[in-house]
Amino acid sequence: MKVVAVLAANPALSSILTMVLAGCPSLRVRLFESRAALTTYMRLAPVDVVVADFDCDDAPADQLAAALRQDEHLHRRDFSIIALTRTVTDTTRNAAVSAGIDEVIVKPMSPRYLLERVLARTRRQDHPVRSAAYHGPERRHRLTLPPAGIYARKSDNVIPLFGRPRQHELH
Repeated sequence: MKVVAVLAANPALSSILTMVLAGCPSLRVRLFESRAALTTYMRLAPVDVVVADFDCDDAPADQLAAALRQDEHLHRRDFSIIALTRTVTDTTRNAAVSAGIDEVIVKPMSPRYLLERVLARTRRQDHPVRSAAYHGPERRHRLTLPPAGIYARKSDNVIPLFGRPRQHELH
């Protein structure tokens, strides 16, 4: 059974993500309210995937990831980190790569999509990169990426029931 740790920006999002992830019988999900609680748990027990949020006041995903990647007292150090964010900019992308974040998902997203990504990460861990120097994403130092543009959702996930009003109806 794979262990997933969730530390999201607000309790409602944390509860929804935890509920969907916990619905998978191969995952054991642990919900955390602070960076200190997550770090303490990871020093005592193994975690396979950490889901963190860039919008978290206590521990933005990049700062949390950097601290976890450098912590030599963790029970297990070859875990994946999935970060949630509202927008992806060059700054966010550079922070994610330098902190050792494996994957970034733009919010709002379907919790089922997060479940797919977590399961993909756990399958990838069944065939890990074998290296004593491993300290982050398996793609590190292998892939040159073009500069990122600014990606943000322009609207919410609500689809209008009756479509959009025509231009002549607006006047």
